[in-house]
Amino acid sequence: QLQLVESGGGLVQPGRSLRLSCAASESRVNVYTIAWFRQAPGKEREGVSCISGSGGSTNYVDSVKGRFTISRDNAKNTVYLQMNSLKPEDTAVYYCAGNVDPLRTKCARMNPRAFNSWGQGTQVTVSS
Repeated sequence: QLQLVESGGGLVQPGRSLRLSCAASESRVNVYTIAWFRQAPGKEREGVSCISGSGGSTNYVDSVKGRFTISRDNAKNTVYLQMNSLKPEDTAVYYCAGNVDPLRTKCARMNPRAFNSWGQGTQVTVSS
């Protein structure tokens, strides 16, 4: 089964940037759709962004559009989430998740239950 490891979280001031990385255990990572989710205390897990296996299709939740960019380097088995202009409301534990997606529906919905491989999460705290 695909194993994922997130890194890059931390404490940052509002308006600054962070880049999260999601390293995959498989060399055939291009067959997996990968998504970033986040969960703040007392809130449900929320889909933030998603990218298809080829990288040709992406999706973002409205609250991060124009600020976050998802990308992948399949040669390095890694998916990135570049987060700019961070806000206090972006504070959460960020998880990457993956699954095969032959019908190419998982990115459009970003439903956590559609992804069966999860990383351990990385904390992002935006505070002055």
